[in-house]
Order: sequence, then C-alpha cells, then structure tokens
Amino acid sequence: MSAITADKISKKFRIPHEKKTTLFQNIVGVIKRQFDYEEFWALKGVSFEVENGETFGIVGRNGSGKSTLLKILAKVLYPDSGSVKMNGKVASFLELGIGFQQELTAEENVYIYSSILGISRKQVKRIYDDIFAFAELKKFEDMKLKNLSSGMYMRLAFSTAIHANPDTILIDEVFAVGDEAFQKKCIDKINGLQKQGKTIIFVSHDLKAVKGLCRRSLLLNEGKIISMGATEKVINDYLALLNGG
Repeated sequence: MSAITADKISKKFRIPHEKKTTLFQNIVGVIKRQFDYEEFWALKGVSFEVENGETFGIVGRNGSGKSTLLKILAKVLYPDSGSVKMNGKVASFLELGIGFQQELTAEENVYIYSSILGISRKQVKRIYDDIFAFAELKKFEDMKLKNLSSGMYMRLAFSTAIHANPDTILIDEVFAVGDEAFQKKCIDKINGLQKQGKTIIFVSHDLKAVKGLCRRSLLLNEGKIISMGATEKVINDYLALLNGG
C-alpha cells in the first residue's frame, strides 16, 4: 500500500483586480454583481504516488505550486478537484505561522500542536525535553511565541513535528531553519527518520540536499508536473528549465 496517492489534484485561487476597502464598496459590489477577479490555477491535474518509507523530493521555481501541494497533503487546503489518500499519522513542517499560535507560550504551542498530531499529553511529557533540547530553546519555553525570532519559531516547529513519531512527515524548506550547524542537525535527523522507515516529502531549493536524500522526485512548473522519476534526471530537467531549455 502506498503512503500517499494523489490523483489529478487541481487547486485554484481567486485574485481580485480591485481592492475594496470599505463595507459600502463590498455591498455595492455584491449588489451589482461586480466580481472583478481572475482565477489562478496553482495546481493542474497533479498525480503521483509515494511508497511507504520513501523520501520523495519536490522541486520547482517560486510560484510553481510546491507549497500549495504540501498544504493540500497536510489538509491545510483542499483541492477543487481530484483526491489525496494519506495513510498513517502525518506531521507537517510548513511555512511560518501554520499550526502555532503567536499569543501562547512555546510550551503551550508544543502541547497543542502535538495534540493535533494525535499525541496524548502523557506522551508529550515523555518527549518534551527532547523537543526543546533539539530546538535549543529550553530557556525560552515560557516565552510567548510572538516574542521569539522567526528562526527560533521555525526550530520549535520542526523539532515538535519530528519528535511526534509520525508515519509521514512533510518538510518545506528545512534549510530556512537556523544557522549552518542547526541545519546539519536537521539533515542528520532526517537521515535518522529514513533509517526508521518513515515516509518523507521533502521540498527544497537546495538541489544538493534533494539529490542526497531523495531517490525519486518530481518537478512542478506553473502548477503542472513536467518531470518525475529518478532525482538526478528531475534535477537536470529543472536546471534546463532555469536556463531556458
């Protein structure tokens, strides 16, 4: 059984042409049925499968649909058409702001996010020290998240996700987390998850890391898959795309 099956996923967003800033303008717009927007298709018929225990890469230029795809896999967004099947417990490390609450402390956020992942409070207590030790944030556990730097915030999010013992983990740009030493810790942890047989979706602009971690990958461009298969070939196709080939 595959860990992930995506079947013809499409997702569109509405981009307004005219910004309505007052209640009156919005009411007038509804009355006159002035729906002045264009449809932007972030994903167009995307299909792929990821096997249990596989580390699968996703590459593409900014705006190609990578983050939208991960959000659909994480059930933060839902497709307009198509379907996704995910087996087992899923943890996601996406962009800053997803799953954490700014007005709560670092400690409270760890408990809340872990509960979303299906981890009991008793289980969290067992891994609590490991989460903060890995994130290197033990002395900040009682501080509200809004008072932490973006790098500290991201380290806590990543550490919570990987210590929740998920079957599948979705990772978007882990190399935006912390300094070079912490990034190496992240890679070492991902290698450990691979050895445990975890399924990993890995999105990054660091092509060297994608090549080192992923046997198979896919290349998105303008919401469509234009290459999928062996990672080396996909990266070569991506480089050709960047060079106008």
